[in-house]
Amino acid sequence: MSGRSDSVRLVGLRARGRHGCLPAERELGQEFVVDVTLFLDTAPAAGGDDLTKTVDYGALAVRLVETVGGEPVNLIETLADRLASVCLAYDLVDEVEVSVHKPAAPIPLPFDDVVVTIRRGRE
Repeated sequence: MSGRSDSVRLVGLRARGRHGCLPAERELGQEFVVDVTLFLDTAPAAGGDDLTKTVDYGALAVRLVETVGGEPVNLIETLADRLASVCLAYDLVDEVEVSVHKPAAPIPLPFDDVVVTIRRGRE
């Protein structure tokens, strides 16, 4: 990471996917909730009031939803890693933190949420 403290957050993005280890999860699908924090230098965008010098979070949201709705995986850890790769495809992003929430996980006990959070940077 470059040491910049600027960030852009997209919180509570909802998308339907078919991720999980159980056949019913693959068959029926369920809602996933995604939070991403992009770490980047926002000064060039702010200085020129120029969208091309930052990440268009609307376009990013579309790509993230497409990823959640795409090829199923067993683990939300794998899904989080795929989502991080989508974010890091933007050259301006130095590092990303991704949280994937699975509020309807097949757990036979009362619970509020299951969340996996990862942090990835440029190598």
